[in-house]
Order: sequence, then C-alpha cells, then structure tokens
Amino acid sequence: MRQFFYIVLFSLITTAGYGGNDSVEIPLGGNAYLNREAGNMKLTKEGIANWDDERAMVSSWFKVGHEGRLTLSIKAKSADGKSTIKVEVNEKPFHVELSNSDWEIIKVGTVQVKANQHVQVDFQGNSKSGTTFGSVSAILVEGEAAQEPLTFVREPENFYFGRRGPSVHLSYEVPKSAGNIEYFYNEVTVPTGEDVVGSYYMVNGFGEGYCGIQVNSSSERRILFSVWSPYTTDDPSEIPEDSRVLLLEKGTDVVTNDFGGEGSGGQSFRRYSWKAGETYQFLTRVHPDVDREGATVYTAWFFDPDEAAWQLIASFSRPKTVTWYKRPHSFLENFIPAQGYLSRQVEFGNQWAITEKGEWLELTNAKFTYDATAAAKRRADYFGGLSNGRHAFVLKNCGFFDKDTVYGTVFTRKSSLQTKPDVDLDSLPNK
Repeated sequence: MRQFFYIVLFSLITTAGYGGNDSVEIPLGGNAYLNREAGNMKLTKEGIANWDDERAMVSSWFKVGHEGRLTLSIKAKSADGKSTIKVEVNEKPFHVELSNSDWEIIKVGTVQVKANQHVQVDFQGNSKSGTTFGSVSAILVEGEAAQEPLTFVREPENFYFGRRGPSVHLSYEVPKSAGNIEYFYNEVTVPTGEDVVGSYYMVNGFGEGYCGIQVNSSSERRILFSVWSPYTTDDPSEIPEDSRVLLLEKGTDVVTNDFGGEGSGGQSFRRYSWKAGETYQFLTRVHPDVDREGATVYTAWFFDPDEAAWQLIASFSRPKTVTWYKRPHSFLENFIPAQGYLSRQVEFGNQWAITEKGEWLELTNAKFTYDATAAAKRRADYFGGLSNGRHAFVLKNCGFFDKDTVYGTVFTRKSSLQTKPDVDLDSLPNK
C-alpha cells in the first residue's frame, strides 16, 4: 500500500512540475513585441536574440479563459556567462537567473489572474557577466488559469498575421428594395492619438476593392484606392492582358501601379497629410462601363478640406465584370506586424447610398465581423460599436484590450442630425 502511495505521489509531482505534460507553451515568435528598442536586441521567429542592452524591453500577451492560479516558466538559455533578467507578469516582478548554456525550462513564479483577462509578460535585463543576457524562446503556463480556452498564436505559419492582429469590419445594410446602387458616401474620423503607424482605415469598400486612408510611417500618410483584377493571383505579372484593370484617369499628385500579395489589380494612392481628430468625406462610384463591353468602371473621390473641393483619386475599368455597387463596407487593419501590440480606433458616420436613379438612401445599420485571426482564437482584441453620441460606428483593434464584440452583431446608429450630404454629382471631376 505504501509503495502504491509513493508511486502515485511521484506521478503527481512529475506531471505537475514546470514544463510538465500539462503545461502550455506560448512561443514568443508569434506572441511578443519589441516595445522598447535598445542595443542589438532582435525578436525573431525563435524568440529573443542578441539581448545585450538592459534598456530594451520585450512584451508578450496571451488571454486566459479561467480565473485562478497561473504558474509561469520560460524556455531559455544563457549565452557566454551568467545573467539575471526581470520577468514582470501583470506588473508583478520576478528575477530569474540564467547560467545554463543549453535550452532549459526555468521557473518564473505564480500569479492570480481573472477570467477572460489578457496577461502581459515583460522581459528586461538586469545584469550579465557575458556579452548578452541570453535567449528566451517561449513562456510555459500551468495551473487553474492555464486550462483551455487560451488565446494566443500557436503555429509558426500564423505568426505573421497573428502579430498583425485581428482585422475588424462593418457591412452596411442597404434596403432590399433599393435597386441598383451607383454611389456610396461615407465619413471617417480617426480620434486624436489613434493614428498609429501601420493602420489602414478603409472607408469605402465594395465587392471588388476598397478606398481609405493609411498611416504609412511617422512622416507619410496616404489616401489609397484599389481595384482587384478578376484573375486570381498574388503576382500581378501573372495577370493576362485581357484581365488587367485599366486606368482611365487619375487625380493630381496621384500615383498608380499594380499591386499584389493579397490578390492583384490596379492601385492608386495620393500622399496626403490628413489629421487625427478631423472628419473626411469619401465618395465612390461603381457602374457598368458603356465604352468597354463586359466591364465596370470604379471611381473614387476625396473631399479636400484645404481646397474646399472634391478631388479625384482615380478611375479604373475592370474587365469581365458587369455590376453596380455591391457590399458597401468599412474595415480597420494593422499592416505592420511589429505594431500589433498598439491599439487603434476609428469612427465612420453619415453613410448614404445613391441609386442609379439618383435617389439618396441613408444607411443606419451595420453588421460587425472579424477576420480569420480572431475566428481561430489567435487574438481576442477586437471591438465594434457606436460612438457616445450614437451617430457614428466605431471599430477598434489590437493592443490586447479585454473587451471584445460578438461576431455578427448589428448596430444601428442615430440618423444624421444634418441633411443628406451636399454633393453635386454632375460637377465631380471626371464625372
């Protein structure tokens, strides 16, 4: 009997130990960010490397589904000497010594967490006898709060989009009795402080492309308008001549070229220093091409408040397509993986559809959806809703905030306080 007791006890100890069979490994390559750069530290698919400066900081996030005890360990090794690093878990610091030259599972400590909470783990160097603090490839968690569901990026093939974060969308409801829609009007406001580098605030989407504003770098912003080719490929050079999107006209200072990577087609953009906190107006038009049989014309305009006039972005003709404006929608995405730990937000308001007969229809309902990254539970920082005044729709993503929105939720904004937009369609450039 005593022998049986010791066998059972030994089994419990080994399976509950750090790095045991019941621990869950969270790879830093898909779940961490270099949020304070210093020295030569890099964050690769294998984790932290070249960690030579104590000022550098790497942060990692994952979301737990249960409250309770959460015990953390790390998979790490030293480089050419001994070092001490600080591992801070939800602002609770732990100091860990590294002296092992091979990869080992090293205990960090235990914290208490709440259900449906993101856990933040920060790494900083304290002291070292060699040239670097060592390398860390993964966090391991166990305990009551480590039970599934856990939300993080698990597979290396999903690291890229997982670190970019979830994209969030709004699909605007058009009355079924509307007939053919020819124009879609929308307004966009990026709140002050929400203009994060790497953000695309897509304002006027349609079945075959999209138009909106981007933050491309700390010194460059763009208005972007793209139309996909009917030929499916990520390489624009593969598109046959009879499937190429044809540029009809472009506005002043607009650059046009082919694009690829996420489908291919015709792209146009204008460098424009739009400002956070200001509201901008967009208008797009889709209609059958009367000059090219079996084609459709797509045109986008932007109202420049500095010029107090509508400006043409571009006009394209898409072959092998005969359609009117389908699926008016907006979305918010981050296109730089290294920026996926920063939240950003946008408001869309005063949506109108214009039929081929010239009838203006106000659109006040929008359905919230998200992309495959969120659907696969790799990220849970996605939100859709209404502004405080309920006159605009709101989208928010990235940043590892805890509040998320149910897929398919329909929001209804208040009707605009103003009358329909004062747009003279006949006087638009390249009408």
